[in-house]
Amino acid sequence: MITPLAWVLAAVVLSRLVELNVAEVNTGRLRTQGWREVDGRGYPLFIALHASLLVAVALVTPLHRQPLWPLIWVLAALQLLRFWTIASLGPFWTTRILTRDDVPLRASGSYRLLRHPAYAIVTVEVAVLPLAVGDWAIALIWSALNALLLWRRIRLENAALAPRRALG
Repeated sequence: MITPLAWVLAAVVLSRLVELNVAEVNTGRLRTQGWREVDGRGYPLFIALHASLLVAVALVTPLHRQPLWPLIWVLAALQLLRFWTIASLGPFWTTRILTRDDVPLRASGSYRLLRHPAYAIVTVEVAVLPLAVGDWAIALIWSALNALLLWRRIRLENAALAPRRALG
């Protein structure tokens, strides 16, 4: 029998796979156009963090546990916001820090409202997914780890994007 937890995890995994596929296609094209990556060594830490979150929830949560449906709806809304954020940058969106100093920053869609909307969405997701299935410890631990990684990454990304802000 497939439980609500299995459906929720499957939906999150599918969403992440779509996101990573779009990111890899865009990353490959941008690299051929002369874009350079900043902090390529830090990128696998995010992949490991997000994958381990899903594994932790799957291993720790009893399959029969009913999720908190209001939080599942929040999670679904976050997925919609994620895809709006991806669409906001279109062919320039990627999960890596890529930049080219002669290209102005885009400030459309979700990027008109926040400087780092994808990071804001991920921050909430990392907490909401385990909370939606009653895994408070996982929510706290992975949120703390995510905050550490994002603190470092945002500093590096802001520095890399600074020359492009001057063009806008």
